[in-house]
Amino acid sequence: MAAATKALPLRILDRLEETLIAILMAGATLLIFVSVVHRFAAGTALLYPLVSGIDLTWAQELCIFMFIWMAKFGAAYGVRTGIHVGVDVVVRKLRPSRQRAVVLFGLLCGAGFTAAVGTMGASFVWGLMGTDQTTPDLEWPSWVIYLCIPLGSYLMCFRFLQVAWTYGRGGELPHHAHEVAGVTDEAEALEAANEAERAPIR
Repeated sequence: MAAATKALPLRILDRLEETLIAILMAGATLLIFVSVVHRFAAGTALLYPLVSGIDLTWAQELCIFMFIWMAKFGAAYGVRTGIHVGVDVVVRKLRPSRQRAVVLFGLLCGAGFTAAVGTMGASFVWGLMGTDQTTPDLEWPSWVIYLCIPLGSYLMCFRFLQVAWTYGRGGELPHHAHEVAGVTDEAEALEAANEAERAPIR
């Protein structure tokens, strides 16, 4: 679905999704870097006095939580952009009408599964909210961390339905280019060689 044809709420949701993933990825990477530098500095006699008062024992736990949140929302992003790995050898050999039905069935199964996971996750989080359980190092309420399960799963369910709707109306699935910059696809190279052979010699 082209960005220009999307409604404003969908464009806002897309941007929020991408921004959240980028912030979590950059934040976790930076935190890991700082933690490694701190650990190295603490092991040297010269720098130990400078860093001995800095407590980063919570950094590893926070990085784990950030990567979990990033994975949940990244999965939804993957559905929207078509970057999930899929095996469609058999599907491509079917007649177009059957192919359409199989693809729609698969998308709706994905939506149903993620809706079930989101519902179970929401129930789990609701139960945790009534307790005083906290994370070991950060001592944050556990339900805040597990909130990524219903939020990410429901977003992924929405993305499955969004892709199914678009495919049902126009037969178009999101696809991601797998080419690597600087590397020519084998088929393109063969086509270029054939063109060169057909070109008149001057």
